[in-house]
Amino acid sequence: MKKLGLYLFSMMFIVAGILHFLLDDGFVAMVPDYIPLRYTLIYVTGVAEFLMAIGLLVPKTRKFTAVVTVIYLIVIFPANAFGAVYDIPIPGMEETNQAVLYARLLLQPVMIWWLWKVTR
Repeated sequence: MKKLGLYLFSMMFIVAGILHFLLDDGFVAMVPDYIPLRYTLIYVTGVAEFLMAIGLLVPKTRKFTAVVTVIYLIVIFPANAFGAVYDIPIPGMEETNQAVLYARLLLQPVMIWWLWKVTR
């Protein structure tokens, strides 16, 4: 089960990384206008998610990558909060129920717990 959880988490990050390029406008909308180079930031985080997914699959880098990924999940939390507060749809959707946007905030601690469980 631990391996399956690890593979699922990594797959989720690979997909998310790819979506940063395919749905870049939706991700940029979640970043406040006062942040410079918003598209660059989205592309860099897309690559980072892809690299974290790979790093989690390599036993020698798994624990370090897990720490980096936890920090990353904490750092991107404000973007998700911004999206919820300003009712910005989930990338790829034309509209998202605001309750879903707020529920998504609750998923970040669950993702951190999940990641920690499958990498320790």
